[in-house]
Amino acid sequence: MIHPRPLRLGALRIAGVVALGLSVSGCLGGLLGGGKPSQLYRFGQTPVAEAQAAPAAGTVAVFRANGVFQGETAGDRILAITGDQAQYIAESRWVAPASVLWDQAVLAAFDAAPGKVRLVSRGELSRAQYVLRMDVRNFETRYDNGKDASPTVLVRVRAVLSRPRDRDYIREQIFEARVRASGNRVGAIVPAYDRAVADVLRQAVTWLETEAQPVTQPPA
Repeated sequence: MIHPRPLRLGALRIAGVVALGLSVSGCLGGLLGGGKPSQLYRFGQTPVAEAQAAPAAGTVAVFRANGVFQGETAGDRILAITGDQAQYIAESRWVAPASVLWDQAVLAAFDAAPGKVRLVSRGELSRAQYVLRMDVRNFETRYDNGKDASPTVLVRVRAVLSRPRDRDYIREQIFEARVRASGNRVGAIVPAYDRAVADVLRQAVTWLETEAQPVTQPPA
């Protein structure tokens, strides 16, 4: 069971991202605190859609521009929020920065999707009909029912879709997933991240398939 040591969010904004721990108590035993080697975890392993053998007819090329990832969670630390207090879960890290794992999950989701949208690289920008930007606004563990209860993982993303040659065309949407962990332990929290990421990306793929229609003629 996790019992966090408090750090007010205001202090977090002033001091930036610092190495914070959680105290040891109950069922988690020595998992948190104590300076032991960190356990490594990852997310983005839950399939979003079934892969297909070949792209669908009428493929729409979409270039994914660089987005912003929530600053205090962009690294390899797992952030926990309790009321107005924030702390990182000690001895538990992502296997790579969360922003990197997120990028991998986005690419995998669109590669596996059976629809017409295909993400293209910077070298293929000239053939892109749309530009997609995805900003990760929230990527955190929230103890919304108290520090002893199972927390909720919140993933919230703002997506903006535009056309390279049409400044009047802008579509934007917020995607959000809240997944309750099955227990108050890291081994239960990490799968909740996996499910939340898959849910948000499923929403994003579905939205983009609707919004990104083939452009037969470039806008004047």
